[in-house]
Amino acid sequence: MRVYVPLTLPGLAEAYKAGEVGAGPLVAYAVTPALREWYLSEDVEELEYAALGRASLASLRLLARDPGAPRRRVVVAVDVPDGQVSGGAGRMPGPGTPGEVRVAGAVALAKVASVHVDSADAEQDVAAAAGALQAADGGDDDAQFVVDGAEDHELLWYATQEIPNLVGPGD
Repeated sequence: MRVYVPLTLPGLAEAYKAGEVGAGPLVAYAVTPALREWYLSEDVEELEYAALGRASLASLRLLARDPGAPRRRVVVAVDVPDGQVSGGAGRMPGPGTPGEVRVAGAVALAKVASVHVDSADAEQDVAAAAGALQAADGGDDDAQFVVDGAEDHELLWYATQEIPNLVGPGD
């Protein structure tokens, strides 16, 4: 099963150093029945893009909690055995979490299919979105507009061999 794990650049650097993503259980996003119902599409590529979008919003939430992290959303696409994923079969814990699943245990970096990261030109909008997230969650429409502005930036696709370049020298 393809899952999308939200991270930050420091989180990606940590995963690169450790040779694995997280200690588990990992919060991730995947094409689940709840996501299919929320997105209303049968096109698998569209549904995977929606799962990636949910993960990018979760990455934004991680950035809001880590003011020292570069203001770039990071999502790691990982292929894991179905038995390692739970919570997706009809689970819909709240309005903001369609597609949310849990991956049991750490995932070897070798299982990463690709990495998706904001370009540097998105940093200003992503920073504004991270700062507006709490107000948007409270129902502020203007803040929600700012959060939605981060979604105007497409995450760039990177091969796993490019991770060292993303995390910087010495990381």
